[in-house]
Amino acid sequence: MTPIPQDPSTTIPERVLLLHGIARRASSMSVMERVLRAAGYETLNLDYDARHKPLDALAEDLHEEAGAFLQRPGGRLHVVAHSMGGLLARAYITRHRPLALGRMVMLGPPNAGSELADLLCGQALYRRVFGPAGAQLVTAPEATLAALLGPVDYELGVIAGDRALNLLASWFVLPGPNDGSVCVARTRVEGMADHIVLHVTHTLMMRHPEVIRQSLHFLRHGRFDHPATAAG
Repeated sequence: MTPIPQDPSTTIPERVLLLHGIARRASSMSVMERVLRAAGYETLNLDYDARHKPLDALAEDLHEEAGAFLQRPGGRLHVVAHSMGGLLARAYITRHRPLALGRMVMLGPPNAGSELADLLCGQALYRRVFGPAGAQLVTAPEATLAALLGPVDYELGVIAGDRALNLLASWFVLPGPNDGSVCVARTRVEGMADHIVLHVTHTLMMRHPEVIRQSLHFLRHGRFDHPATAAG
């Protein structure tokens, strides 16, 4: 990957919280973290207990474990979150909005749930692997979840994927373009500032060079680097 130069306009170090997806670990965000640090950001790449607690409890755990980093005044706090990590970030902001909240990038977020969760949430193996938070990823969640996630009244950019490794789910469960876990249409959320679709998979998108480049571009500019369209 070509090194990305530091942004000379940044005088006070800005912070980035990185949140992995469900059934993943902080190590899945390590490549993204290295690039962000090289670009001059202070980072916190946090492990959280995604498999054993619902989103409201995870938000409180996040506040307890990382509140000093998240609530510190000074340089802005940004967020880059993969999959369900994006919902956790929304829940945290609703309950404990940081003093210097900046921009957020979501990678393949199930903002409107996933048909895959609809199909599997009643299965014992799914519940054992993905826990109570996994049950909240359905397309028709309880009203309490909408209240927990709250409105998007901050600068949010969403990166969706349209390439699948799980072809059975992609062809027979998920309608329309999808990344093997979440439909492109269900990554959208009212209030987002920008949205881009890249040819990447849900499982590996957080390590993809173009996803990382676009994430950094949004953190700096509040928009993605969309390809120019031909006039005519």
